[in-house]
Amino acid sequence: MRNSILAQVLDQSAWGQVNPPKTKAVENYLVQMARYRQLNRKVLEQGLIEILEKVIQQTKKKTTVKFNRRKVMDSDEDDND
Repeated sequence: MRNSILAQVLDQSAWGQVNPPKTKAVENYLVQMARYRQLNRKVLEQGLIEILEKVIQQTKKKTTVKFNRRKVMDSDEDDND
């Protein structure tokens, strides 16, 4: 069923543009759009490029760094006597 949907919505000349690691994500996106009838015609190369850009934005790994600063008793304060 999946291949049938992809054959209906994707122009063969456009499919050569997909980077293999992103293939599954693009397929999922196209199948979802087809199921919700968001595609009026076959996806051509330019449309596929736009979809790829969306997929890349969604799959970018975001790195966050959190510093957890702990308050430590400063022993220098006691030495001033």
